Amino acid sequence: MRFALATLIAALPFLVAGAPGKDSKAGLRTPISKRSSLTNPDGTANLDALHPHVEYTKAKHLDAFDRYEQNTRSPHPSAPRKRAQRRDTGSDPLTDHSSQPLRGEMWYGDISVGTPPQTLTVKFDTAQSDLFLPGLECGASCKDHKPYNPNLSLTSQDMHTPFAIGYRAGSVRILVHNIFSIYIATQQTLGVASNYSLEFYSNRFPADGLLGMGFQSASAYNASPVFQSLISQDATSEPVFAFKFARSGSELYLGGTNPDLYEGDFTYVPIATEGFWEVALDAVSANGASISTGLTSILDTGAAIIIGGTADVDKFYQAVGGQNATATAGRGFYTYPCDSAPSPSLTYGGKLWPISAESFNLGQVSSGSADCVGGIVGVDFAESGRWIVGDVFLQNVYTAFDVGKGRVGFAELAGRV
Repeated sequence: MRFALATLIAALPFLVAGAPGKDSKAGLRTPISKRSSLTNPDGTANLDALHPHVEYTKAKHLDAFDRYEQNTRSPHPSAPRKRAQRRDTGSDPLTDHSSQPLRGEMWYGDISVGTPPQTLTVKFDTAQSDLFLPGLECGASCKDHKPYNPNLSLTSQDMHTPFAIGYRAGSVRILVHNIFSIYIATQQTLGVASNYSLEFYSNRFPADGLLGMGFQSASAYNASPVFQSLISQDATSEPVFAFKFARSGSELYLGGTNPDLYEGDFTYVPIATEGFWEVALDAVSANGASISTGLTSILDTGAAIIIGGTADVDKFYQAVGGQNATATAGRGFYTYPCDSAPSPSLTYGGKLWPISAESFNLGQVSSGSADCVGGIVGVDFAESGRWIVGDVFLQNVYTAFDVGKGRVGFAELAGRV
């Protein structure tokens, strides 16, 4: 099921809150925070949160593949080849956990929209391409989310144009706005929700809305994403944005990179096919030995984990002494001895990038258990050789997303021991 969309509204200011540079085109530092955790306070894995997070990530990518095909009239090369693969019988339905407070890993920050500005929180997601916020008509499904009111903007205009957007159920209105502050952009498409589907309920999704940082070809609105709008109107010094994810000092940087947060040179990898931040993944390794090679990966700042095809993931855990944890943690999950953590790494651009034991460990499978749940999960739809790389890896590197040159850069985090 999908959001049923209606209406376009034109012209409205927007800014990403942060510490501006000295001039209107300097890079903009936007502090971001992590909300809650997929690990419980007692050190056990929050399986009630992990299961729907995996299902949500899967649905998000499948819907994005569909939008790419609708917009380009051609299937994305990384889309599953068989439609039947959309039905993963081993996945836990989101509705199974609807009564639980399922706050997962989420990096979010503030944006201000409107004239005068209204400040709301958004999740910054490189695997999505659209901006949407809860509206006044959203009602109970948007409980505890702050609504955005376009009627308070002096520059909005309803254009009454219908659209459609995933993920599962609900309705959204599409708005087109002007954007300005440090960066100025015009005619930016923004969705205003009149109903949120389950995965955006506040107990799952603490931010008010979502700001996609992907490409227009995967947009539900078939409109320019926010950052591309800034570029097209010469409102940013460089066509680059960058992320640091950490326990403290996390940041989204718009208009370049922040040299205080990384050291050494960037290793760049070109985008395989525009539509997603998808780049070649040379190898997945464990304890210094390559397990799978010649892969591809979509970098997803909205995913807390790493997802691979079931065969590839099974091979990885076999190599590190892990165990299939279908019976204890759920299908696709694996455990390993907590006191003997593997040393996984991903190789990009010919360079091996280690994943820390801390970020790889999702917690004990149960209280008092000697086994911990690993941050690499196997999902059937991913197919062999195709990976989704999220927070488990991205916490370990400084990542630059270069829109202008169609590439992703990785650098060592500054001060990391």
